[in-house]
Amino acid sequence: MSTSLELYYYPACPYCQKVLRAMRNLGIENKITLKNILRSQEAANTLVRVGGKRQVPCLFIDGDPMYRSDDIVAYLTREFA
Repeated sequence: MSTSLELYYYPACPYCQKVLRAMRNLGIENKITLKNILRSQEAANTLVRVGGKRQVPCLFIDGDPMYRSDDIVAYLTREFA
């Protein structure tokens, strides 16, 4: 069974850039759907609806949100390194 991964991010956010850099370093850019909350009001609304806030980065793992860049990078490293 495949895990569904979606990263909600804001391009100017340094914590988001940290996660995106980790994805590039792991070679998994094409394995995670990216949702830019500046370009998609629907994505921004999803963050608020699911987590009650517009905090990014947020990695949805099979629909469950994970916040904090350090936690996201650690998860991605465990799963893909």
